Amino acid sequence: MVLKSPIPLEQLKFNIPVPYKLQVDRELLDITKQKLALARYPEEQSDFNENNWAQGAKVSRVKHLAGHWQNKYDWDTQEKILNSAFNHFIVKLDVPGYGTLVLHYTHARSSSSKAIPLLFSHGWPGSFVEAVRVVEPLSEPKDAKDPAFHVVAPSIPGFGFSPAPTKSGVGPNVVARAYKILMTDVLGYTKFVTQGGDFGSFITRSLAIQYPDLVRAQHLNMFPVPPPSLFSAPAAYIRWCFSALTYSEFEHKALQVRRNFEQDQSGYLDQQKTRPQTLGFALGDSPVGLIAWFVEKIHDWADVYDAFSDDDIITLVMMHWIQGATPGLRFYREAFGRGMHEAERTFETYVAAPTGVSMYAKEQLHCPRDWANQAANIQFWREYGKGGHFSSLERPDLFVKDVREFFSSNAVINSWARA
Repeated sequence: MVLKSPIPLEQLKFNIPVPYKLQVDRELLDITKQKLALARYPEEQSDFNENNWAQGAKVSRVKHLAGHWQNKYDWDTQEKILNSAFNHFIVKLDVPGYGTLVLHYTHARSSSSKAIPLLFSHGWPGSFVEAVRVVEPLSEPKDAKDPAFHVVAPSIPGFGFSPAPTKSGVGPNVVARAYKILMTDVLGYTKFVTQGGDFGSFITRSLAIQYPDLVRAQHLNMFPVPPPSLFSAPAAYIRWCFSALTYSEFEHKALQVRRNFEQDQSGYLDQQKTRPQTLGFALGDSPVGLIAWFVEKIHDWADVYDAFSDDDIITLVMMHWIQGATPGLRFYREAFGRGMHEAERTFETYVAAPTGVSMYAKEQLHCPRDWANQAANIQFWREYGKGGHFSSLERPDLFVKDVREFFSSNAVINSWARA
């Protein structure tokens, strides 16, 4: 399904941004309602109670959300909220090593003369919507003593309102190059800092690796570094060997979450990185199927469930439904598949830029701090007993606090000031 843009893409000129208002094709909205009304549902087995998600998304939860989407959810209202919360643009870029891409991005330019540019990079099953609760406090803090940021939140190609790539090859490295052009050639920032979670962590790591002079610091809320070895980090490896005695309670629980993800919750990843298009036929044609695919991830990866209203969940789903889900699934093949291991390599390379990490209890790919030291110049580390994968939505207060504290630290100030 091709994104129907209200602005003819063929009229765009390279590196010239065009103001944009979110708009979804009315025919798609009508068809969606029809599909929701005609949905079929599986039957639950009697020995799995309502709190047991071991077989996947619960029928009752999916039925509830589908009914909400069909009868109560109003995209026009959500559209107004998102158009009010963000300044939207689209721009055409010529990306080295790939070619033409069109990006949707949001740009909140702070009124503070001391504000620094911050690139917010989302992941899957997220979107730029993940920035909705943090963009204003970061760009226009109420307390003049708090640091301010020019917040740039793009959409990965094929996610939300960034048109899907027309040919393969768009993984974290190409997206990082596109974001570099956006930040420098389009927006004119000569240096910047980054924030990333999920795919955003791989993209921002790739940015720092490819452009170390531009990326002066980065903050991550997911750090999927591989375990230490006796050669890569001998002290961390020995500590890991004696983890029963040496690890904190948080570290034990973090690795338990990670093991559970790898053993019981990562089947989706294998499918999406190998045969995403086959899966896309189902998820791109069935709004109920896409709800189920997403709500299982929210259930397993989130921790603050009351942070997600029914409208919030459907809006997150909409950011993939409007392009038929497949483009977002394909990104896994580009990142992890084809024998390239592009994403993994970004965490196998040391990044010297000052790095801050916020670890939340239900983030799926945790690691102890001494694991992270293998791959980054860790200058800031926080661990929280409450929160999950979608930290900017679940714990926006802590997210903003950590971003402010880290990017105003001496390590970042010194990095920012260097020639």
